[in-house]
Amino acid sequence: MAEDTPAPRTATAPPAPLVEPLIAPQQFSLDVLLEKYAKGDEQSADDVFQRVARGVAEAEPPALRESVEALFADNLRHGALGAGRIMSAAGTGIAATLINCFVQPVGDAIQGVDEQGLPGIYVALLQAAETMRRGGGVGYNFSAIRPKGARVRTTSSAASGPCSYMDVFDASCRTVESAGSRRGAQMAVLDCDHPDLLEFIEAKHSKGRWNNFNVSVGVTDAFMHAVEEDQPWQLVHRAEPAPAQRAAGDVRQREDGLWVYSERPAREIWDRIMRSTYDVAEPGIVFISRMNEDNNLRAVETIRATNPCGEQPLPAYGCCNLGPLNLTRFVIDPFAQMKGRTPSFDWDGLAKRTRTQVRFLDNVLDVTLWPLPQQYDESRAKRRIGVGFTGLGDTLVMMGLRYNSQEGRFFAVRIAQLMRDEAYRASVELARERGAFPLFDAARYLEPGTFASRLPEDIQQAIRSDGIRNSHLLSIAPTGTVSLAFADNASNGIEPAFSWTYTRMKVMADGGRESFDVEDYAYRLYRELGGDTTRLPDYFVSALEMSARDHLDMMAAVQPYVDTSISKTVNVPADYPFEAFESLYFDAWKNGLKGLATYRPNETLGAVLSVSPPQADDTLADADLDPLRIAIDHRPKGESRAIIEKVEYLT
Repeated sequence: MAEDTPAPRTATAPPAPLVEPLIAPQQFSLDVLLEKYAKGDEQSADDVFQRVARGVAEAEPPALRESVEALFADNLRHGALGAGRIMSAAGTGIAATLINCFVQPVGDAIQGVDEQGLPGIYVALLQAAETMRRGGGVGYNFSAIRPKGARVRTTSSAASGPCSYMDVFDASCRTVESAGSRRGAQMAVLDCDHPDLLEFIEAKHSKGRWNNFNVSVGVTDAFMHAVEEDQPWQLVHRAEPAPAQRAAGDVRQREDGLWVYSERPAREIWDRIMRSTYDVAEPGIVFISRMNEDNNLRAVETIRATNPCGEQPLPAYGCCNLGPLNLTRFVIDPFAQMKGRTPSFDWDGLAKRTRTQVRFLDNVLDVTLWPLPQQYDESRAKRRIGVGFTGLGDTLVMMGLRYNSQEGRFFAVRIAQLMRDEAYRASVELARERGAFPLFDAARYLEPGTFASRLPEDIQQAIRSDGIRNSHLLSIAPTGTVSLAFADNASNGIEPAFSWTYTRMKVMADGGRESFDVEDYAYRLYRELGGDTTRLPDYFVSALEMSARDHLDMMAAVQPYVDTSISKTVNVPADYPFEAFESLYFDAWKNGLKGLATYRPNETLGAVLSVSPPQADDTLADADLDPLRIAIDHRPKGESRAIIEKVEYLT
């Protein structure tokens, strides 16, 4: 790979221009752009790009602003994007954050702070409400809250447990949403050794409960080994059980001070998790040990939760400052095989755009509004950013490569490795110009086992010599309406296309309904270049045409080159055997993934991802044009809120 990686270039050197898009965007993409992102008299993507570039360049010294604004605008025109909040609010003067999501701590106290220094439950609730009011989603770990029935000394009563307080957070999110224009996104994590774990696992089986939450179990390596070896597993907490609990069961205190509330076979607990995930798609799994071991800042922070979509493991008050590159813009001569040629890829262009994207996202940290001072302080201390990509599935199609082939995975790895190296090199250059992030310590940052310790030696040496501006640099997120609006409905993030075509019914300004044909970008381009869409080549492989193992293999191939995580859904057929389903999660753990989300249509959930023509009386027709929801023609009959809300959260 070394010979394919371009030499370092300065971030402010304008990259060579790339060709303009080969086809004009489809009408539906333009409509989404105007409804979701255009402000004032903006009428085109270029208008949005100019505003965003100008707003983000405000972080530069006055003498550089004009040239850097031009650099950013050029990058946006040629494939770079900001996450949704950046594209919507940057440069507008609106009092909203440019950050999509945060993680916030919750302690074991009603108010103030608890014994561990964590904010009390209602302090955390107020902080979350303020964050969501400003446009940010929130992830939490609720494990500090004492379990149901634990002793509450101050009131001589028994605790109600974390699940009951999650009901309060759920209601607050729903209330905040009712005063705004977009649904709040929340992630709830509970540790695999919390005494209320079984209630947490099955809570969303209850009709209407936690509609405003995704939920995941924080799984440790110790637990997974216990499952493998069929060992007992203790459910523990630092809070003392109430006298009635101590009298009723084998409750005892361990040498480490934790109280053992119960002990069960690890396989029994694992089976409960897997059965729930198989039936209702939740809870998800986050491999919390792996997240912490791989963390560049493991010496100074502990990861307990992720943002709502799972691509960013974050410490308390950490943020998702994300910006993908649209990979389809770097394909040269797409579908050239139709004319006896071979498509190629602009590796040098991708390297240059990646480097500029690092500067762009570093600037976002300095121009955004921060809902809470703690979020500001956390961002300043570590300067996390997340350069990523979108359109991988379509890019492989345009190159004539099957997503579920070894060649397709090799190509994705080459992209991820180049972006890793160029992003880290650009951040070192920014450190020379602006200084390293305040908590930088070369020895601890590069100690064996961290992600940074696996970088090429020349980059490690540069970090030792000059520092690095950003503690973390890479993240592969779902790209939501950004991909639909600015990439002409290119495939989402790391995903393959779900369907090449579908129909969308939309409520118009006069209250009437209009039907729109929505097409995948690569599919449209293939047709416009003369391809026969009635007989697609075998490299047109969609999400449902490949095995669950194929989805997992792509994640496993790319994850070693991403310093945070990957958000991806592994599609599983309705008739997929439970034993094979369970083994997917074991394989994900053994392959070093940091989490896994699956979706299996079944009688409980219905076939949520449908591409049949919509019916007028049950079509999603609201104005919140989420791309995954656009790919969903109708909700299944009856109540199936767990998966419906999970899908709606992907923004």
